[in-house]
Amino acid sequence: MQYYDQDTLIYLNDKFVRANNATVDLFGQSLHYGYGAFEGLRAYSTHNGTRIFKAEEHFERLKNSCEAIGLPYRWDHRDLIERTYELLEVNKLRGAYIRPLVYSGSNMHLTTSNTANLMIAAWEWAPYLGQNLLRVNISKIQRPNPKSFPTDAKVSGQYINSILATSDAIQQGFDEALLMDQEGFVAQASSENLFIEKDNKIYTPPLGNIFPGISRETVKEICKSLNFEIIEKRLTIKEVYEADSAFLSGTAAEIIGIKQVDHVIFPEEWEDTVGSSIQRKYKNLVLEQENYEVII
Repeated sequence: MQYYDQDTLIYLNDKFVRANNATVDLFGQSLHYGYGAFEGLRAYSTHNGTRIFKAEEHFERLKNSCEAIGLPYRWDHRDLIERTYELLEVNKLRGAYIRPLVYSGSNMHLTTSNTANLMIAAWEWAPYLGQNLLRVNISKIQRPNPKSFPTDAKVSGQYINSILATSDAIQQGFDEALLMDQEGFVAQASSENLFIEKDNKIYTPPLGNIFPGISRETVKEICKSLNFEIIEKRLTIKEVYEADSAFLSGTAAEIIGIKQVDHVIFPEEWEDTVGSSIQRKYKNLVLEQENYEVII
């Protein structure tokens, strides 16, 4: 996939520059050690114009991720949101995926950085995992231990783990991987949160060993608004296998149903599941097809 061309602009350290003219510091810790933090947002073309879904929450999480690893963060959220709308406008994008990245300056020592750079890029991107029901496997690769790494921060280096898990799943003929935590409970997918349905109730792993997704919180809000019971509990592989249905959530992937895990095909038709109702409600929210507060 081509993410930019000769006309694409990115926002880099308070200026709009052409993507193909941007440079990176070859002595930066982000390149050598994965010492950086990033976010993923989506803008949608709505009847109210282009809208970025939950922009404030995403930039707040970016700040929190930087603080978790000692990376300086000097930017104002409101200003960054305005600059992001400008970025969409100059690139003539109405619907897009948006990627802010904070990366360090030159430093070959294994110490926190006292300088940081900010880049924001945007491109047209369909749902990350497509729109067909997924075939996923239980990966042999585990989530990082939260006692050794801030797993609730969206930090560049930890996504090596996700790359390995997803690549291995695809090589085995699956679409995505489910990772277990260090205690053997199913935690999440490579870059999405997991939900299972059993007897018209939704279950999802609790915080602690998972990434605290903003889309995950949106799913919880939707369940409350639709009077669906949602329960946070640690999930065993057996409980996942015995679910009636399951789905994933994430900004890039949005809401996507799961057809099977390993050899087990879920018995419920997706269109008849609670997850399908949540998927439709989510789409209505991001497209502002019903009353919903969106921060711009």
